[in-house]
Amino acid sequence: MAQVDILFEGYAGDRVAGTVSLVRDGESVVVIDPGMVPDRSVILDPLSRLGVRPEAVTDVIISHHHPDHTMNIALFPHIRVHDHWATYEGDNWTTRPAEGVEISPHIALMETPGHTPQDITTVVRSEDEVYAFTHLWWNSASPNDPRATLPELLQPNRDRVLEVASVIVPGHGAPFAAESALRVADG
Repeated sequence: MAQVDILFEGYAGDRVAGTVSLVRDGESVVVIDPGMVPDRSVILDPLSRLGVRPEAVTDVIISHHHPDHTMNIALFPHIRVHDHWATYEGDNWTTRPAEGVEISPHIALMETPGHTPQDITTVVRSEDEVYAFTHLWWNSASPNDPRATLPELLQPNRDRVLEVASVIVPGHGAPFAAESALRVADG
């Protein structure tokens, strides 16, 4: 089963930083959303403490194409990058829809537009939990997304995620139990 580590808990306010995560599943070493952070050391130092060199990372998944989720992809020199419509490796661009793509036996992608039309959620099955790394929630306290380009899709896609996940890892905050997820306010 996959092992999950949160490298950096993001935030949004006067400043913005994305939540950056590491998932290890067999031969796959995956970083999710290596975006804007106060300093690259907040990504590299936890990796080092976990015994993972940047060269050992095999895949990077980006939830969407905003800089706060993509800025530090180049820290990892030998990777496949996965987004909403393709996998990129070296000079190879393989177009495919994200829905159902399996990165490894316990890591899969879901198309979950809302914040942007191109959002994806990474679903990870560990021994005890099913994690959803997603931008459908900014953090546990923010059910509404003032920057959502498709706000009408937030709740339907949240409902899809909540059907499978026990832990939500939001775009800009600490993980929280899916059962405590707040709904988008009506109106």
